[in-house]
Amino acid sequence: MSKLPKLNILAMAIASLMLYGCGDATTNIIEKESIVEEEDEHDHDEDDDEYTIESMGRLAVLSAESNEATIFDLDDNELLDTFTLIHDTNTLTASADYRFAVVTSRSNDYVGFIDGGMWREDHVEHLHDYEQTPAMSDFELEGSRPTHVIKYDGQTAVFFDGDAETSLAASVQVVSDTDISSNTTEVATLEYAVNMHGVAEPNSDHLLSTIHRDDAETTSATTILPDQVGVYHLHDGEYEQEQVLEATCPDLHGAAQNEEYTVFGCSDGVLVAYQESDEEYHAEKIPNIDALNDVRIGSIYSHEENDSFIGVASAYGVEGVILVNITPESGMEVLEWQPETDAAPISYGFAYEGEHFLILDELGFLNVLSGHDHDGEIEWELETSIDISDEDLSNMPEGMSFSFAAAQNGHYVYVSDPIAQHILQIDLESMTITDDIEVDFSPASLTWLGIAEEEHDHD
Repeated sequence: MSKLPKLNILAMAIASLMLYGCGDATTNIIEKESIVEEEDEHDHDEDDDEYTIESMGRLAVLSAESNEATIFDLDDNELLDTFTLIHDTNTLTASADYRFAVVTSRSNDYVGFIDGGMWREDHVEHLHDYEQTPAMSDFELEGSRPTHVIKYDGQTAVFFDGDAETSLAASVQVVSDTDISSNTTEVATLEYAVNMHGVAEPNSDHLLSTIHRDDAETTSATTILPDQVGVYHLHDGEYEQEQVLEATCPDLHGAAQNEEYTVFGCSDGVLVAYQESDEEYHAEKIPNIDALNDVRIGSIYSHEENDSFIGVASAYGVEGVILVNITPESGMEVLEWQPETDAAPISYGFAYEGEHFLILDELGFLNVLSGHDHDGEIEWELETSIDISDEDLSNMPEGMSFSFAAAQNGHYVYVSDPIAQHILQIDLESMTITDDIEVDFSPASLTWLGIAEEEHDHD
């Protein structure tokens, strides 16, 4: 397969920047006195300490017993605020830069946002951190049946499936955290002519998004699922189609990307899209391996700092799942670790820096897989399984399960136990439970919010 080549600032000015958009919320301002620089112009490490905040971040937790979401401070496990949501049925995730909790109610055509109160701005000469009390945002997205929320490199893409019964077409809306905080009225949008259960992957000014062909043309057995991928480019706030990738992807479901590739799940394998030196996108197929036994890959996980993708193959009415390691340059293979027959996985995800892949199962074990380089490729093996519950699992509230969220500024994972009504903090460096947040409700889901660690180039 072809491969993509790899101020000084016056105090009053600082204060005005920091108070902008904060309203009546209490804000802790990281500020320093103006100084005359005599050291090398690129030596800013000491200066950055004056502008940055050391914090473990915050945790947004959705209650299973009410339409409420609660924000906790992870530095001291203090409850900061509880928000009453508009609808009773919601899902929870984080925005692209982890400032906002994204609240989605698919059946009510609703996407709302809670400001977690911590964010970072790049002021070129230094990084500048901000901290304030959480607040419900006035910003909302409107569309029919919001389903897949994808975030990548500062952009959050929401795919609205549309509704055949009401003749509402699918659409995609893409926003940044700055768009949300400024209540922008100019949301980058892709409008379709038909409804579909699709997915979109944002990448700078491009959007790789699904295409649903007529029933007479589609290769999908399930007609609501698309079977092609289009490349769209942003022009004046709207995405316009530039390409249609030639390779088809029957029953397309699930997608993920890293710095080089975007991968989509198909019933006959995975479609791998990538850019060449001509800047056009190309696509190739990796066929399913025999070990999948005709079970399709419908969920894919990635991390921008990891070369491999993890695919989850399963089928409705078929017991068990199969996990595969997908390496775009060499194909796919079954992971050495597979779930026990009596411990079905319920949640997956990469941890901080992509060094670990986490699988939480229904018996209350957090399985931690570590990636190791083998002849230039990543291989995954089980490092440990952490038992996160001492409770009688038969007491699990109906329709509920364990869930987890990984921090993005350190090697911590937070796992909720609806039976015990608490959330455990797990340190992946020591592989031990290090803290406990008690709650007075059964947590349905949770997501980490805060200032994600990333490199900053002063040059």
